[in-house]
Amino acid sequence: MKIASWNVNSLKVRLPQLTQWLAEAQPDVVALQETKLEDAKFPRDELAAAGYRAVYSGQKTYNGVAILARDELSDVVTDIPGLDDPQRRILAATVGHLRVVDLYVVNGKGVGDEKYAYKLDWLAKVREFLARELERHPNLVVLGDFNICPDDRDVYDPVAWGEDILCSPPERDALKAITRLGLHDSFRLFQPEAGHYSWWDYRQAAFRRNMGLRIDLILIGEALKSAATAAAIDREPRRWERPSDHTPVTLELDI
Repeated sequence: MKIASWNVNSLKVRLPQLTQWLAEAQPDVVALQETKLEDAKFPRDELAAAGYRAVYSGQKTYNGVAILARDELSDVVTDIPGLDDPQRRILAATVGHLRVVDLYVVNGKGVGDEKYAYKLDWLAKVREFLARELERHPNLVVLGDFNICPDDRDVYDPVAWGEDILCSPPERDALKAITRLGLHDSFRLFQPEAGHYSWWDYRQAAFRRNMGLRIDLILIGEALKSAATAAAIDREPRRWERPSDHTPVTLELDI
């Protein structure tokens, strides 16, 4: 089974790239972030024609999450207890033996900003939700755009970024609190080296110069660790015309 996560940065704009990638990569489950579409405008028919069922939670212009799967999706959750957030950033569904949680984590704007404080509170509440999900669903996959670089290996220039937003110790500690529930960064199970990124700014020829960040993650529960056979960052869609600033990240499970 191949699982993927991709911040498409507008599904309306990126639908041709998504359908091309689905046809070429043949994933079984895909979590999308920043769909930026109201539910009534979600391209359900186009994705069904590509062979995928879909659940989604969207809003106009900003945010929005979706999960695509070849098999049936059930037990869908779009809001979690204690998190009063109109922004569409969380989506969970069961696919076969897997429980999939799609997250588009708050950016935070800047260290010390009120949005930064909200990000940390948001992450704390999400951790509580994930703790409950893991109790109910050992085969848990948590994936998405985390807007946090786990450590300095995930930053093209750790000195320049320092303790700025996406790299600050409180953000990294919040992510570690989530992984300490018993979740593993699947990419790091296979690739310990620095220099692998999933996001590059549109400016300064950042992609060509590999000035990137690894902020798109697939976390898996302990029960799935032994089933993981490969993890990758697919850079090819970032080379296409009108690309998202993110590229897909993938995990293969022998289940």
